[in-house]
Amino acid sequence: MEAQAVIEESLSGAVAGRLFRCPQATTGVVVLSGSSGRVDVGRARLFANEGSSALALQWFGGQGQAPGICEIPLETFFAATDYLLETGCRRVVYVGTSKGAEAALLAAVHDPRINAVVAISPSSVVWGNIGVGRDGVSWPERSSWSLDGVALPFVPTDPNWTREYADGLVSYRGLFEHCLKTFEREAEAATIPVETASAEILLVAGGDDALWPSLWFATDIVRRRDNTGKVTHLVSSPDAGHRILLPGEDTPRSTLHAHGGNDEADSRLGRMAWEGIRELL
Repeated sequence: MEAQAVIEESLSGAVAGRLFRCPQATTGVVVLSGSSGRVDVGRARLFANEGSSALALQWFGGQGQAPGICEIPLETFFAATDYLLETGCRRVVYVGTSKGAEAALLAAVHDPRINAVVAISPSSVVWGNIGVGRDGVSWPERSSWSLDGVALPFVPTDPNWTREYADGLVSYRGLFEHCLKTFEREAEAATIPVETASAEILLVAGGDDALWPSLWFATDIVRRRDNTGKVTHLVSSPDAGHRILLPGEDTPRSTLHAHGGNDEADSRLGRMAWEGIRELL
């Protein structure tokens, strides 16, 4: 099949980021990075090469946006869906990593126009802010997300947690596991109700994730979705970490915190997941 021409555009305003538009595409992909705030142009281009229009969305840290992940309006993602539908896409797929996966799952819960979600290294609950909000304040802790101007319930973090280390870097997995047990009632209220989402969901998680227990989160999502008969897939590997690499990606490791896994295992899980991801497109 002859390759389609891809039109690359920079977007600003209500929908910000980089768009790779395939004029004949019927599928649109919204790519959400994690807490790095990176506009993931490389990953969006990967989906454009598959014949889909792809939007690498900037959802915080841009002009007119909150500097950190603090009470980010879910309406930010609804606007991205609007935009792709307006370009002629009939199928909308969200691909999110880490905090971006948290956002993608929440968006699908509240927006039935989203047909499928790929949640890479996901969370099954809402967590508190990472960085400052529009007011420049990061503490006291607030929710990462809001809807209709109301902050969503979240699992708080324990400021007295004793840091743990892996490979000389801070491993936050123990913190998240500790908070789930310490704040059990809050965690129940903050659970993302994925069982209500009509979207097909593909979860990708490594058992050696040192940032948070993404495989536990993914398994919980599968369990709750299976009870409703909703279509859910899980691709996992015991030796992969938080940073899952899709074919051709070479995203550098964080120098601030431990990811777990290793380059070979992270790439292998990405390759395992890729065929399922392509089917969703």
